[in-house]
Amino acid sequence: MKIGNTDLGDRPLFLAPMEDITDPSFRSICKNFGADFVYTEFISSDGLIRDGLKSVRKLNINDDERPIGIQIYGHLVESMVEAAMIAESARPELIDINFGCPVKKIANRGAGSGMMKNVPLMVEITDVIVKAVRLPVTVKTRLGWDEESKNIVEIAERLQDVGIAALTIHGRTRSQMYKGNADWRLIGEVKNNPRISIPVIGNGDIDSPERARYAFDRYGVDGIMIGRATVGRPWIFREIKHYFMTGEILPDPGLNEKIDLAIMHLNKSIEHKEGNRAIYEMRRHLSNYFKGLPHFKETRLKLLTTLDPDEILDILEYIRNNWSAYYNNTDQSS
Repeated sequence: MKIGNTDLGDRPLFLAPMEDITDPSFRSICKNFGADFVYTEFISSDGLIRDGLKSVRKLNINDDERPIGIQIYGHLVESMVEAAMIAESARPELIDINFGCPVKKIANRGAGSGMMKNVPLMVEITDVIVKAVRLPVTVKTRLGWDEESKNIVEIAERLQDVGIAALTIHGRTRSQMYKGNADWRLIGEVKNNPRISIPVIGNGDIDSPERARYAFDRYGVDGIMIGRATVGRPWIFREIKHYFMTGEILPDPGLNEKIDLAIMHLNKSIEHKEGNRAIYEMRRHLSNYFKGLPHFKETRLKLLTTLDPDEILDILEYIRNNWSAYYNNTDQSS
């Protein structure tokens, strides 16, 4: 699979862009575990053109994260074009447009998946961005606004016609948010539409190697994007690739590997963020790194409430010393 001049090989795996999650520290870790392509957190076009610190900071890219895409969102043509040109100056491999975020404060003002209620504007924004930048432009979107308006087949054709290089489809409507099951049937319909020649990347509910292989084999997608299943579990990319190569399910990482990973993740996060933000945004990962440990409630509470990095490191070593026997005597197959 290729996007522009970037060759991602056969059956590539993409790390989904996620707010407060896919920061440089997490992107780097996921790359180390086998993610073929990663994205920045999504960036507000308004914040970017106004030189907002939070938005501008998201443009920071390290070489070990490449290939990488910068994702922008907004609902005004001029702002989106200007933001795309600013993002291009950060030298990503592509510019991705977010037409899929279902969050109320974004969708209700016509950005993200709110754009699915105004397809002509969606197409116009995409068209002018494609013409304004030299990099490949891709789009991430959903099946439609609600059950009565699943118009992704038409949208895919119209976006391809104005020059996008690839399309990622989350298999839910905006109304579903993240509830219910992703509808991969419609993703497959887009991929197998004889009018569609660009790569189609499927997204939604991929949380195991078996589901990943089924999505490729059953629906013929060119790539798979994984989001929520990576949080506190970046090794899912390694698990999937191992399964593709061998047909075997890798055992869950051992406790020492998880603790070493958590320490590295914490240090990277602190390196990239100021104040307590690094700790706050690490908590959802830390919560999942040690999911399933018995009699862990009290320790978990301490881990997720302290703001002292040294105390977190002490707690991680406490976990290493007190739960090693459980790991050594338990089958950790995933």
